[in-house]
Order: sequence, then structure tokens, then C-alpha cells
Amino acid sequence: MSSIQTQFLDLTARHERYDAIDPKTALSHSADGKVVFITGASRGIGRATAIAFAEAGARAVYLVARSKAALEETEALVRSANPSTECAHMVCDVTSTSEMEAAVADCVARFGGIDVADANAGYLENWIKIGESDPDSWWRNWEVNVKGAYLVTRFAMPHLIESARKRAAEGRSGGHLILLSSIGAQLLTPGASDYQTSKHAINRLCEFVEVDHGDDGVKCFAIHPGGVDTELGRNMPENMHAFLIDDPDLAATFVVWLTSGKADWARGRYLSATWDVSELEAMKDRILGDDLLVNRMRMKG
Repeated sequence: MSSIQTQFLDLTARHERYDAIDPKTALSHSADGKVVFITGASRGIGRATAIAFAEAGARAVYLVARSKAALEETEALVRSANPSTECAHMVCDVTSTSEMEAAVADCVARFGGIDVADANAGYLENWIKIGESDPDSWWRNWEVNVKGAYLVTRFAMPHLIESARKRAAEGRSGGHLILLSSIGAQLLTPGASDYQTSKHAINRLCEFVEVDHGDDGVKCFAIHPGGVDTELGRNMPENMHAFLIDDPDLAATFVVWLTSGKADWARGRYLSATWDVSELEAMKDRILGDDLLVNRMRMKG
């Protein structure tokens, strides 16, 4: 068994949207009334996620990325998917504290709150051994992947807490935070020290959100989006491109499922979009009983 396979639960592998996580069928109207804040929304998984939430009936989607033209394209696709979903965007660098604070504030001013925050922006450069790496490029992974996720978490948190409180009073689930992780968080691939350590940190950050704000009603998930053939993914060594077989829409619709309330029991954990959700739900008692899908040092002897 390969090192990649050992990091997965023994569940049916999914590669594209299917009925259980389809915003047009099983999850129809699951996002009704919700405001969704998405970084890295100009292309790939972020763009697909914005569209999926519109399909699920989101009241509003707020888009953040660095390319104005690409954001405008995503906004047009959101409106096409659901003309009833309001949409706005801001050109923003996720590593800038002031810009991220301003983006969250603008979203709240326009739409009245945030029910779902998706820290989707990511960075991955060509892999190289530590002793040959460029320090600025190495640290850029942590700036985008970790600091960017932290800033979304930090500034969206008061609004997610309010969403959780308000939705609970209505008998619904709210206050969801999605952090983009990777299967690389659990691997030791030569040359990937920058990317894989940053994603490992994301998993731990997710756990800290649960420790610090689980009692406030916030539900956080660190997700592996699958192997998606994006511009970032193509920066991996060529021999790994064979793993880029998953549709960006798989991760997008998986996120809609996570924020529907159906997976609240698994909050604070690392989950993969490729795992069949019906089979995952069947493992609920084991996952909770054995405290699986979290970062822990286990020792024998």
C-alpha cells in the first residue's frame, strides 16, 4: 500500500459531484438565507465553490482574490447559476491584515453578516530540497496558506459566532469555517517542506478553532479538496500529476455538504472531499469514539 493510500479512510473514492452532495438535488436550498465569504474565489476550487453555494440557494456570496477581471468572471457565473443570489467582490491580498479586515467588514456592511467563511486561497511553488530552497519562496507558503487562513478566521469569527447563535435559535446550523488543507499535510515528500508543513499547520489551526470557539457554536473543518488539476497543482513534480484526477466541483459541493449541518458532528477535524459522505457518516461513532482525523502523536510500548 502506498504512503498516500495509508492516509485515507477505507471509503469509496469520489472524483466528481454525486447526489448526496449535489446542491441541485440532495442539498437543494441548504444554503437558503446564508451569506458566504470565499477567498481565492477567482478560479479553480474557489470559483466552483461560489457557484455551488449559489446553486444551493445562498442569499449572498462575497468573493476575494487578487485579480479583478477574474473576480468579475466568477461573479457573472454566480449570477448565472442563481439570479437570486447577491454577489460582490473585493480585490485583496489574503496576507494583508488591513485588506482582509476591510474585506470582511465590507461583506458584513453589504449583507449583514457571514454564515460561512471559506479560506480557500492557497500557494504552492515548485518543490525543492530545503538546502537549495529560496527563503522568500519557502516562507510565502506560510504567509498565504497559514497567515491567510488565520486572517479569515480572525476577522470572520465574531460574525460566525453570531451566525451560529442566530441559526440555532431558528433550529438551523450556522457559523461554519472551512480551511483548505491537503493530503500533503500528512505526508513527507522530498522537496515539499514548505507546502506540506503549512498544510499540517492548517489541520492544527482547525483543531484550535474547535478548542477556542466550539462552545461558541463555530464548526471548523480542514479539508483535502482532492487532486485537482489547477495551476497550483501543476507546480508539483510531473510524476505527481497523475494524481490530479478530481473535479474542482467535487470539493465545492463537499463544502456545501459540510456547511449544511449534516457534518457538524465531525467539526474540528481533517476530512477529504474524495470520501463518500454516506460511508463517512456510517463511521461517526468510531471516529468520535477513537478521536480519529486529528493530529496526535501515538506511541507504542
